Amino acid sequence: MITAIRTELLKLRTTRLAIGMLAVAAGWTGLVAAIEASRAGPGGMVPSLATTAGLRDVLTSTGFALIIAAAYGTTVTSGELRHHTITDTYLDEPNRRQVLTAKVITAGLTGLVFGAVGTIVTTGIGLAFAGAHGDHITIAGGTIARYAAGATVGAGLLAAAGAAIGTLIANQVGAIIAVFAWGFGVEQIIGGVFHHLAPYLPLMASETMAGSTNGGMPPLPKGFTPLPFGAVVGLVAAVALILAVIASTTTVNRDIT
Repeated sequence: MITAIRTELLKLRTTRLAIGMLAVAAGWTGLVAAIEASRAGPGGMVPSLATTAGLRDVLTSTGFALIIAAAYGTTVTSGELRHHTITDTYLDEPNRRQVLTAKVITAGLTGLVFGAVGTIVTTGIGLAFAGAHGDHITIAGGTIARYAAGATVGAGLLAAAGAAIGTLIANQVGAIIAVFAWGFGVEQIIGGVFHHLAPYLPLMASETMAGSTNGGMPPLPKGFTPLPFGAVVGLVAAVALILAVIASTTTVNRDIT
């Protein structure tokens, strides 16, 4: 298994897609954070950065990094089907379930980078804007670190789930569209109509683990109580595991010729 994971990591390091999607995640996350920070204050998008609520909204606006991590995860599995390199992979390792497991783990490890980069961008922008206005930093360093940990872990788990989705759907473009449709469509509808279900939706739960309580992108509905950090980790990990098990017992054994 270790060899399979190393092989998958080598594949990712030698392709430009990972770097491209990471750049997109950083760019969109930074844009959202910059817009919020520049329009903070009375009547703005978020409260003043001199307040805990306002600064927190900017520091935790890592939603784009999370959803793009999930979208990237789908390419880890569907990409080989698209480029017809999966045959060589299966010839090297005939155990398809082991290949899937290695890809899910690899996607999860790579997803951590998306979360880390996203939180570095939002933290840098938030603190830079606050400093430029002479605002006192009202959030402790330990709390900011917890936000960063939540975004990093959340992105990793969502990327692992994305890898399973990529196997289930197989079509790379279709899998990416499905991730964005879920995050910006299905979760928004369910969470907006049934607030009590919002904490249990994978992307929204991951956003709350990253410290977000309001707004964000994708936006969080108001009026719900987030799950504890550990509960969210267990929830999203369970979603990734269930999707991987379904894929391993169904589509992973499809004819690839």
